[in-house]
Formats: sequence, structure tokens, C-alpha cells
Amino acid sequence: MDIALNHIEVRVLGSLIEKELTTPEYYPLSLNSLTNACNQKSNRDPVMALTEEDVVRALDSLRFKQLVVLSADGGRVSKYRHLLAEKLGLMPAELAILCELLVRGPQTVGELRTRGERMHPFGELAAVEEVLRELMVREEPLIALLPRQPGRKEGRYAQLFSGIPENEQECSEARPEAARQRVMAENERIVKLEEEVAALRSEVAGLQQMIAEFKSQFE
Repeated sequence: MDIALNHIEVRVLGSLIEKELTTPEYYPLSLNSLTNACNQKSNRDPVMALTEEDVVRALDSLRFKQLVVLSADGGRVSKYRHLLAEKLGLMPAELAILCELLVRGPQTVGELRTRGERMHPFGELAAVEEVLRELMVREEPLIALLPRQPGRKEGRYAQLFSGIPENEQECSEARPEAARQRVMAENERIVKLEEEVAALRSEVAGLQQMIAEFKSQFE
């Protein structure tokens, strides 16, 4: 796809869409409001701690890509709004699904229906599935169905603005048991300590050699 976004741009764009759909009375957003929206702990995965400077850089990049503009409402505080719907010709239901994928990452059909209801009334799973199909069969697909992970009954869908999630390859392998993870962490700690001890021994040996050479000058 022509549009390529980093993870901060994805969060900024998703937050703008979410606030337009859920709290239109407070939209467009000021920089402060947008930063708070990006960092909120609910309806976000992962939770971030972006600074206003991080958000400004993302906004500048999104404006260059014609996905965000300064609002022309004439207020004293600069406010921002997204252009994703206009740029890609998206319907409200499609925008709601994309928003969920932008702010919370890959999800199943059921998760998208439950979580997307706050932005658009889907009713049945079939309605969500139809929207997902529309987003996948476009000339330039906006989402993709990921391979089903071990232990999961359903596959998850992901937005393609930032590409396929990097950890999907890792997730396809069985996750080690909790006890095994603790043992692995302990082994790594022991190896690190052994390396530090070896380095200290080498340093002490070097100092001893220097002292011996220094003493030999006076014998």
C-alpha cells in the first residue's frame, strides 16, 4: 500500500478517528487533547506514554501524507482533524473497523464487533464480516487476515498502514511455559554474572601484572 505509517503515526491517526466518532462535540482535537487520547489506558494496545513533541512529529508527517490537516474553525488554539475517510472514500462502518485496528492492533471478528459498537452499530457478526471483506478486496487492501495462532479458534485481522505486525512470526510458535521462562531468565542472569566475573578477573590480572612490572624497576 502507498501509505506507510510508523507506530506513533498509527496511534495519532487512530485517536483522531476515535474521538471524531465517539465524542464529536470535542472534535477536532488540540495538541494537548490529542496527546491525552494517544496515551489513554482504555481501548489502547499497547498503552503508550507519548510526549507532545512525539505527537507533533507524527502530525507533521501525517500532514505531509495528506492524512491530517489543521482545522479551519478559527479558534485561538490549533486543532487537528484527520482526512482518512475523504482520502480513501471510507464509509462510517469501515472507518470504525479501521480505527479499532489502529488503536488496539490485530483482533478477531467478535472482538471488532464488541469494541466497535461504541463507534458504529454493527448488530450482527455478519455485518462486521462484510465490512472486513470490503476492506480486503479493495484495489489496495487496507487490512489482512493473519494466520491463525496455535490455541486460537479464529484468525485475527490487522491494518496494513504499518505493515504486518513483526511479532506475528514469533506468535506462530508455541509460547514457553511460565516456569520455563523463569528458568531461561535465571540462566541468562547467571551467564551474565559469569561474564562479569571473568571480565573482573582479567582486569585484576592486568593490574597485578602492571604492579609487578612497576616493582621490578626498583629491584
